[in-house]
Amino acid sequence: MTRIPSHTIDDAPAASRPLLEGLLPFSPTGRVLNMHAQMAHAPAVLDAYVSIRQALAKHGTLAPPVRIALMLASAVPGANEYTLTVMSMLALQSGWSHDQVDTLLAGGMVADDRTDALLAVVQEAATHAGRVSDVTWAAALDSGWTDAQLAEAFGYLAVAVFTSQFLNYAATEIDLPAHADSGT
Repeated sequence: MTRIPSHTIDDAPAASRPLLEGLLPFSPTGRVLNMHAQMAHAPAVLDAYVSIRQALAKHGTLAPPVRIALMLASAVPGANEYTLTVMSMLALQSGWSHDQVDTLLAGGMVADDRTDALLAVVQEAATHAGRVSDVTWAAALDSGWTDAQLAEAFGYLAVAVFTSQFLNYAATEIDLPAHADSGT
């Protein structure tokens, strides 16, 4: 049973309505997702979520497939089915193969040395409360990532952790097919 009421655009608190409308074009279902409908109950929560996403979209320098892989890898330790389903759908839409998505879901790498070095940073951070060893950090720098890109990677970790933890906190019911379109 969910813990936080869900809202439509019409019955959401006034401050949440434009935020929900702004999310609608990105919805894989064409309607407000349960996670956004529950976040809307507290406009500050929905605004925080949207603000992180907007900042990453506006200022992010990483390629979209890398961004999605980072979010998926960051979400795995929290093991929230809803988050993993959404991130898996996005990963497939951004060009990752079914096998690569399944590998990321299992905590593995995508078999691209440079991307894997960045994935290792966020996977380690996600499982160790933000802590990353000097060895893992140096390996990412040695593979060609800049310190600015490593800092940016934290933003994708942040949105994945924010989302996963909210969904666990709110006991949000999944409104997407399990592991949608991934073939598993």
